This record gives sequence, structure tokens and C-alpha cells, in this order.
Amino acid sequence: MRILLVNPPRSPHNGILEHAPAEALRFIHKKLIGPPLGLLTVAASVRDHDVFLLEMKGEYDLDPDAPPPRRLMRRWLEETRPDVVGTTVITSEYNAGMEILDEAKRFDPSVLTVAGGLHATLCAGDFAGGPADVVCQGHSAPVFAKVVRARESGTPLEAVGGIFLNAADGYGRSGAPAPEVDAARRDFVRPDRSLVERWIETYRVGKSAGPATYVFTSLGCPYGCTFCSIWPMHGGTYSPREVESIVEELASLDDYPVVRFADANTLVDARFVERLFDRIEEEGIRKQYIMDMRTDAAVSHPRLIEKLARNGLAVVVSGFESFRDEELDRYKKTEKASLIHEAIRVFHDNGVMIRGNYMVPPEYGRDDFAELAEYAASHRVAYAGYTILTPMPGTSLYREVEGEIVDRDLDKYNFFNCVLEPKLPIDEFYERVASLWTIKEGTDVI
Repeated sequence: MRILLVNPPRSPHNGILEHAPAEALRFIHKKLIGPPLGLLTVAASVRDHDVFLLEMKGEYDLDPDAPPPRRLMRRWLEETRPDVVGTTVITSEYNAGMEILDEAKRFDPSVLTVAGGLHATLCAGDFAGGPADVVCQGHSAPVFAKVVRARESGTPLEAVGGIFLNAADGYGRSGAPAPEVDAARRDFVRPDRSLVERWIETYRVGKSAGPATYVFTSLGCPYGCTFCSIWPMHGGTYSPREVESIVEELASLDDYPVVRFADANTLVDARFVERLFDRIEEEGIRKQYIMDMRTDAAVSHPRLIEKLARNGLAVVVSGFESFRDEELDRYKKTEKASLIHEAIRVFHDNGVMIRGNYMVPPEYGRDDFAELAEYAASHRVAYAGYTILTPMPGTSLYREVEGEIVDRDLDKYNFFNCVLEPKLPIDEFYERVASLWTIKEGTDVI
């Protein structure tokens, strides 16, 4: 079987960037840097077939003058002649993903088209009647492998559990029961990074000496923030990997001096993280690490932060979200704003650069923006991000405010566009959010 996996391009919509003053333009991040970990895991699950990867994000980073997505897709279809085409879909890339699968069907109606990813897991109903023959939910590498085997053997896809099907008689779940997939341990599949060699030089963070890759040390999150899609995808569970599995993967990453841990929050279980970094130290693995970490975790474990920094922790991304306790309570963040100051101190004492991210709710007026600007200026971090509170489909926030949404273009659901009615005129709202991006210590972005 010939399989083409496609990572969709980024959404072109960024209201903050479009309204930013000149001095803020270079700070506003335009991309997440790193290879498509999910697709590389899916690829590894079917490595006994001929697998091709089109990394559209990397392709447009490598060649900004590459042809539009449909033409680029057609070129790869002509070169690879696949039997199966698969793509991964987050909300802001849903439309691009459907365009990719539609082009595959236009090229050859007999091609089996498969969609997976976060949006497929949380919003499977959005795929009804669309160009995806099969929709896989969750961490679906083992399920995708079963779909490929069924296609190869001529077995009806109804026999594969854990999928939705667009069939002649309508859209719905397959008849077979969904398998229990333990993607962090029993069913862990190491990603096949050989497929991104063409784009490896585009995976650079700021001025780092080499490219970065993603590695997950855990799946899920035990917290229940209203705006987050991660914990709903995992049903509120948290599953760490085996320490030795992580160490073996890190030791194999000779081409990647920078590792971005792809965890919702790396420091959930302090004992687990300490064991991991004891083994990293014992094995002499030298990398620069980027982690997501809550402020309460840092404040509770300063000695562990010291150990992590000694063994390569270079940058922490921390969701400050708000400087007001009442807003944090509304988001069910279970942190207090007072921890921001202490967390900054812990990281700075250990030479760790911190990116603190704030979310701006649409109801902010001029006084709110002034107060946030004053707070951020008095709690400066190396890098700071200011995004817009967005009700992502599948989250509890979405269910809470669904009736108030004024823009349902899924391309805009990336935290850089306002899809609720703002209190201020929309242009002024964007301009004020964009201006906040200059409040930081660093001179570059990550």
C-alpha cells in the first residue's frame, strides 16, 4: 500500500498581527516550530508500507513561493500515486485539511481518505458528509494501522473499531467496539523522524544552534481549565510514559539539539520528572529543553527547577493567563495571580528564560488594557505572549458562550482572532492586544 500523510498549512488569519504597530511585528509569533509529531507516529505504525509525508507547514517555511495548497497537493499526488491519504486536523486547520482530502478525491475517487487529530476527536460530527472516508479519534496510530490493513485485505471498514465512516447510507460510528489505546505506554510508537529530513532546517527556535523536535513525556492533563482542549480530549486523565522509553528516544535524537516537550504540563508529577532527569544526567544526554509549566508547579519545586536547569532546561512556557484572581477562577485555572511573581523569580534564579502567556478576554475595556500593561511591565519575562480568549469547539468554555459567538469561521480559531463581540471597536481591540507584545525583556521570539 502507498500512503501519503499530509500536515495542513497554518491558518492565514491573524487579527493581532494585521493590526500590530511596526515595533510589535517581529515579536508576534507566527508559527509553532517543530515537526508534526502525530503524523510521524502514524507513519511509524505503518512502516511496513510505502509511506510519504508532505509537511505543508515546513514546505512553506522552506519555500514561501511554493504553489497554493491544492496545487502543491496535486503535485505530490501525481508523484506518489497513493492508495491512502491521511491528514491531521486542529480546529483552525480543519478547512485546509478538508481541502487536502477533497483534492485527493478529485485526483482519484478510489483513494481512501482519513482524518484524525484534535478536532476529529472533539468534533467528529463536523466531518459528516465531507471528503474524509474515515475519521479516527484520539491517539489513533494503532487504529490507523488497522484501517490500512482492512483496506489492503478488502475487509469492510465497519470491522474496525474507534472510527467514524462517511458511507453511502450516511455518517456514523463503525459497528465494532472502540479499542482501548494506551498511547503513552503499552501502545507507544516512536515517531519516524526520517520523513522530515527535507524540512529539518525549518525547525529552529530563535537563534538556537540547531533544529528542534517534539517529544512527549506524558499525555493528558489532570486540570480542567475551561479554555483548554487537551483535558477534554483525554477525559481528564494524565498518563506519563515509561522513563526508560523517554531516555532511549532522547538518546536517539542526534539531529536535534533542542527538544520541545509536547506535554500539556511537563511538571505534573514531580517524582516522575526527577527520575527522568536523574536518568538524563546519568546517560550524559545534553540537550536544550523547552517545557510547558504552571506557576504553582515551579513555586512548589524550586530545587527540582534547579536540577532541570543544570541538565538543559533553557525555556519554560507558562500560561499566566491573567493578573486577576477572579478571571483565573472563572477559567478554573486553580492558580493565584500572586504566584506569577514567585515563579518568575524561581526561573530567573536558575537562568531559565520564561515565556509568560496572557489571554485577553473580549470584554476588556481601555482601563483593563492599561492595568494589564502596567502589571506585565512590572513582571517582565524574557518573552511574553498576549492572545485572545477563544472558545475552542469541544471545550467547556465553548459550551458556556456558544450563543454569543459572532464569527464561526474555523480558520480563525487559533487564539489570534476575536470570535466573540469585543467591548471596544474591533480594530481598537486588536491594536491594543498587539501593542502589549512589546512588553518583554527579550529581543527575539521563540
